[in-house]
Amino acid sequence: MLICIFTGFTSGLPLYILISLLPAWLRSHSLDLKSIGLFALIQLPYTWKFLWAPFFDRIGWVMGRRRGWLFFFQILLLISIPLLGFFNPQKNLMMIILIATLIAFLSASQDVVIDAYRRELLIDKELGLGNAVHVNAYKIASLIPGSLSLILADHFNWQTVFMVTSLFMLPGLLLTFFIKEPRVAHIKKRDLKSSILLPFQEFINRHGIKSALMILLFIFLYKLGDSMATALATPFYLDLGFSKTEIGLIAKNAGLWPSVIGGLIGGVWMMRLGINRALWLFGALQMVSILGFAWLAHMGYSPKWLALVVGFEAFGVGLGTTAFVAFIAKTTHPLYTATQFALFTSLAAIPRTFANASTGYLVGLVGWENFFVICFLLAIPGMALLFKVAPFKY
Repeated sequence: MLICIFTGFTSGLPLYILISLLPAWLRSHSLDLKSIGLFALIQLPYTWKFLWAPFFDRIGWVMGRRRGWLFFFQILLLISIPLLGFFNPQKNLMMIILIATLIAFLSASQDVVIDAYRRELLIDKELGLGNAVHVNAYKIASLIPGSLSLILADHFNWQTVFMVTSLFMLPGLLLTFFIKEPRVAHIKKRDLKSSILLPFQEFINRHGIKSALMILLFIFLYKLGDSMATALATPFYLDLGFSKTEIGLIAKNAGLWPSVIGGLIGGVWMMRLGINRALWLFGALQMVSILGFAWLAHMGYSPKWLALVVGFEAFGVGLGTTAFVAFIAKTTHPLYTATQFALFTSLAAIPRTFANASTGYLVGLVGWENFFVICFLLAIPGMALLFKVAPFKY
């Protein structure tokens, strides 16, 4: 569980730099919402990581099959994150896009290795609690780019902000030296084509084509509404009149700790409920919490309502994400952990990439309040698929 804390934090930090700190940085340099929304496309590596995941199942380094790759990607992230601060969004936008895309690729690849390591580390009965710990540590990482970095941005230049933010990769890097390679069943050496195809064939054969496609569609849709609702959260708060310091102190902290509490409660509660019932109950609360943003858009600037709305939404999402990640982990096969886990999480990341890229245009058409109502409606199909994928009675 302690390992899950460190790997979760290390996994979450680069992503939250891209989805929290980067939009705030671009908005502070007066980039329009449409352009910021399109920046979601730099997260494409998260949706395609299953394509190169088989390499991590097949090829090992000196430090081991998991540790070797983990060390490699963490070093490159530590170097690449500070590079953003050396450029001006108004003058060097293309270079920023390239660096941000590189960070997304390295982060997505690191996630593949971490997810595989965690699945191999935990036995089945530990999946609920272990993934809850991972998800919460993942979210705690958001406190750095989403809170500390924003506060620093009011007092220091952005080059310093990105430099300080990148240093929080060091705990995960140090962990890599101390953890041990997980013990898994011996994997017979296969050619590259077999290494890529067998994980997908195993998944389809285990569930059947119809059920397998239903599971994949569910993974795609379950977090769609919530993902779109939070895609432009920081620009939304700025548009309501909140300062970067207020966002850092109120919104990010009010969002973090209820999310952590929700995740921990979800992990323990799920041990009694089971994953299926948890997906129903936690998912319903996650969906309803989206409407809080519509209410905040209606109310306008209000620090009190900001804290309440963000806290409630974070608590619901903390519950829902814990059940969702446990479901994904349970669906993987131990022999093809990296590839299958990457496939499932890639599907979950597609809304965050493609759908979120349209959010700036959607807000421009309907306004903030109606936008959040639409996000609520988009969460319904994912819940409806639970009838087939995870019946409540089981």
